[in-house]
This record gives sequence, C-alpha cells and structure tokens, in this order.
Amino acid sequence: MGEKRLFMDYLPEELEQEITPRFRVKQIYNWVYKKYKEKFEEMSNLPKPLREELDQKFQIPPIEIVRVEKSQLDGTEKYLFKTRDGHTFESVLLKMKDAEIKEGKVKGAKYTVCVSTQIGCKIGCKFCLTAKGGFVRNLSPAEIVGQVWTIKKVKGFEENKAVNIVYMGMGEPLDNYDNLVKAIKIIAHQDGLAISPRRQTISTSGIAPKIEKLGKEGLGVNLAISLHAVDDKLREELIPLNKAYNIQAVIDAIGKFPIDRRKKVMFEYLVIKDVNDDLKSAKKLVKLLNGIPSKVNLIYFNPYPGSPYQRPTEESMKRFQRYLLDKGIICTIRESKGLDISAACGQLKEKEVEERGENRS
Repeated sequence: MGEKRLFMDYLPEELEQEITPRFRVKQIYNWVYKKYKEKFEEMSNLPKPLREELDQKFQIPPIEIVRVEKSQLDGTEKYLFKTRDGHTFESVLLKMKDAEIKEGKVKGAKYTVCVSTQIGCKIGCKFCLTAKGGFVRNLSPAEIVGQVWTIKKVKGFEENKAVNIVYMGMGEPLDNYDNLVKAIKIIAHQDGLAISPRRQTISTSGIAPKIEKLGKEGLGVNLAISLHAVDDKLREELIPLNKAYNIQAVIDAIGKFPIDRRKKVMFEYLVIKDVNDDLKSAKKLVKLLNGIPSKVNLIYFNPYPGSPYQRPTEESMKRFQRYLLDKGIICTIRESKGLDISAACGQLKEKEVEERGENRS
C-alpha cells in the first residue's frame, strides 16, 4: 500500500463517495476541524472497523511545526512548517487587537493568519525574499488548510474562534489557483473550520485572467492587489509579471470582480524611499483608482541584506497618506509587524532544515 492520502485535501462531498453511511463524514469533519483530533482512533462515536479503515487510508496532520519564533516587539509569531516530502515554508500569526472588556463583556483578541500557498514563488518581485530561492512547488489544499488548523490547535483557540486569513505568505496565490479555491471552500465549510469567505482575503500581484476567473467563482472572498507602483516602467522593475499583465489590465479585471457593498478592494502599496514615495506618485494613484471602491494600505519597505532599496521616512509616508485622505480615499499605514524575526512583508523564505530540526538562513 502506498503513502496515505492527506485528509485535509478533501471536501465532505468527495469523502461521501467512499465513506458510508454519509452522515459519518460530518462526524469525522467535526472531530478533525472542531476538536482538532489527529488520530482516527480517538473518534469515539465511529465504529471500530471504520476507524481502522480510515487510519489505513488517510493521514490527518498534513504538515508539522519545525520551529516557532515570537517577536519581542509585538508578539507576532512565525511558524516554520515542514511537508511530508521534506520541504519547509513559513506562515505568520499576527495579533491585531488585544482582548478587552467592553460594556461588561469580554471581547477576545483578534488574530490574522498570513497563509502561504507555494514553496518559493515564480513571480520574482524585486523587493521580496521568497523568490530568491526559486520556485519549488505548489502547496496542496491540505497544506494550505493545515496552516490555519495547526496554528488554531497549538494556540488552543476554541472551535468557534474566528480568525482572519490573508493569502499573502509565500507564493502567488492565483498561480496555485485550483488548490487555493479548494482550500478556501474547506476552510469556509460549516462542518470544518467554518471561517467565512468574508474573513478570507486573497492578495495577488495581478494575474489579470485569474482575477476575472476568481470573480466568477462567487466565493465571496476579499481581494487585495499588490500594486506598489503607478506607472508600468517602475512596476515592471519591481514586479516582472507586469510585462504580461500591466496596470491597466489589472484595473480592468478588478472592474469585473464582484465586490461586497460593505467591502472595498485593498490596494497594497509598498513605499520605497526616493522611488515611489513622492506626491507625484500619490496623484497618479488617485487618478488610477478613480471609480473603484478602494482602500489603500501603505507598507514600509523592509530592507534585507543586499537589497538596493531603502525604508521610507515616516514623514514621507504621512505626507503620501494625507494626500490620499484629502482626495477621499481611505488610506492606512501598515505598521510592520515581526521585524525582529523577519516575519514582515516580503521577508518570508524557505529554510534549509537540518536533521536536528534547526534551520540555516
């Protein structure tokens, strides 16, 4: 018998094709996704022959934790995961808001999981470390779902604890389209993790045809665009993909994307000192976004060894933000989290794992 299949690769309707009676699938899903069980033998309401059959066919945890690093600055946690075939990749847990007591009620802390979709990346953005080691492979649906499941499990989050998910870890999500879509459906399934698509955001560097295709899926997810420049020349320098799908092609695809009336398209704009932090760029950005329900997130460029770019000043960031706000565009400045553990935007990369479970950068 070959290697066991990964349980988290399957939607309930697929499992119902081979597990009978069908109501057992919901029970199994509940054990795995609500109670975080790793072994079928622990599923006490299943008949023993079924538990044994499942154990022969499936493996529940698709990935394992090699190491967790915690930021001393803001509590951000970076997870180094290892796949069954020995590759490693990183995910990040961001604490967005502390727990608080409001009107006599305890409100839990708010978290966002920054999920990876590939090991390495093909896009080759000049400001990002992920692509430096080259592209290795796509993550399977189970390996995508497993990041959220594993983090919720080790953090001891209750089954109904909602977290936000952003597909902006390692890799270009839309370059792993089919596996991404399936993972979103599994994560959103009511018998599974039950995390609403409204809490899931896909961040893409702009594969225009896939943005259009995603819109037709009707998943109800949010969209974030890694724009980073307002003219094609600079964007091609920063994001080589722009040669295939230029800014206008991306804007046209967004125009066809169904946007929830309560939501806006997020535009990520990585601000680089003396490159795209001037008011001339801000004016072009306002013109570009005209007619699109948008929100701009300004991101500080996070320098890494050998990078030709520098971090912008706080003053230039605020000047850029003020201009957009004055023009009626919602604009925030994203505070870089996890800088001391290289967990910030563009800093994730595959690690080489040694036998003793450590890694070399």
